[in-house]
Amino acid sequence: MLTVNSALHMKSLREFVNPGLRFIFTDIDGTLTEQGRLTSSAYQALWRLHDHGLKVVPVTGRPAGWCELIARQWPVTGVIGENGGFYFRYEDLNAGDGTTGVMRRHYFYNASERADHNRRLDKIRTEILARVPGAAVASDQFCRQMDLAIDYCEDVVRLPPTDVDRIVKIFTDHGANAKVSSIHVNGWFGEYDKLTMCHVFLEREFGMKISDAQTSVAFVGDSPNDEPMFAFFKNSFAVANVKDFVGTMKSLPEYVADQNGGSGFAEVVERILATTQR
Repeated sequence: MLTVNSALHMKSLREFVNPGLRFIFTDIDGTLTEQGRLTSSAYQALWRLHDHGLKVVPVTGRPAGWCELIARQWPVTGVIGENGGFYFRYEDLNAGDGTTGVMRRHYFYNASERADHNRRLDKIRTEILARVPGAAVASDQFCRQMDLAIDYCEDVVRLPPTDVDRIVKIFTDHGANAKVSSIHVNGWFGEYDKLTMCHVFLEREFGMKISDAQTSVAFVGDSPNDEPMFAFFKNSFAVANVKDFVGTMKSLPEYVADQNGGSGFAEVVERILATTQR
């Protein structure tokens, strides 16, 4: 296990030189947000990336209902939701002839498999709520399709780390995956995570194998559920609040911003664009 001193191994943004990025994958909660709100600086940074021709793809633990809106209304190329359970990609086909757009949805599991997984998650939900006082089902659970999100600090009094660990253990004791975000513990059944669906998205939508795209893809995150991305991408970034988690993380980002949340994301984007050759 890493210690807090591991933060010293993350490089300053000033050391980053853009190798020719085309895609920016980014977490949302704690990365684009501060105190639960999308900041104006982060949203403006998304538009700056879009206007410079970079393809932005949020990769989040948030639910399908949120991702439908994000894919349609944000300046993004697609969105990966529920920690890699699916991606949505909206393409505007309006060419002035009355045509509109199309939403493409790709799920890791089919509807029957998802229903079976959700029945098993219902049993886990009952056990967690009975055994971990103060934990709650996340308020956005009603629009989830793939996972169970347990709130440990978003709309409840923050639980101690021992209780968060207990929630994770209940998931894993049932054979489920569990990842801790900055606000929830997300659990699901199946062989996918955020990185897996990034592979699928790039290959299905752009014919590009992610293993061949290390110089053209970057990721920005903030917490333990981003570890697969930090471990894989050479161009991996975090906002400063990642330092709250380094004692429990095995894989850290290559670069870290000076500021937290959306302000830190804007800082990352500024560095990416300042070193972009056009």
